[in-house]
Amino acid sequence: MPSLLSRYATPFTTGFFLVSLVSGIALFFHWNSSLFHSMHEWLSMVLILPFVLHVWKNWRPFLAYFKRMPMVAALVLSVVAALPFMIPSSGPARGGNPMVAIANKVQSASLETVAPLYGLSPEAFQAELETRGWKAPDLTRSLRAVAADNGKSTGEIYGLLSDLGRR
Repeated sequence: MPSLLSRYATPFTTGFFLVSLVSGIALFFHWNSSLFHSMHEWLSMVLILPFVLHVWKNWRPFLAYFKRMPMVAALVLSVVAALPFMIPSSGPARGGNPMVAIANKVQSASLETVAPLYGLSPEAFQAELETRGWKAPDLTRSLRAVAADNGKSTGEIYGLLSDLGRR
């Protein structure tokens, strides 16, 4: 086991750190976020094992760092730098996928509000829904409520709106 640790702990720590570094930079600058998000999360979790093996392999030199001021200063500064990110901001909560927020707003809007987005009058939008098998007798109901009334899912709302957008 010691020779296995000696051979692989540092190289795997380095490799997974580089993957985490590149994917973290990509996420920070919003470059292909969908490509890098899961990679960053999962492989950063995988990085824990080689890190632990690296620390185990280098235990004595690692402990020696704690006897000197640079390690104490680095740890204190790291915690201080992390604190602002842990304090909730005042005002409405932010974060999450902005497309989901937009989709939720559209689903919560009434038929008469959504109709102009598709270049239709509320009545024409209502008729279009009904030709597609959606009963929508009340133009003031939200798309989400109309879907529920018709036993449809939110995914089916997206499909319907996507089809309407292509016409």
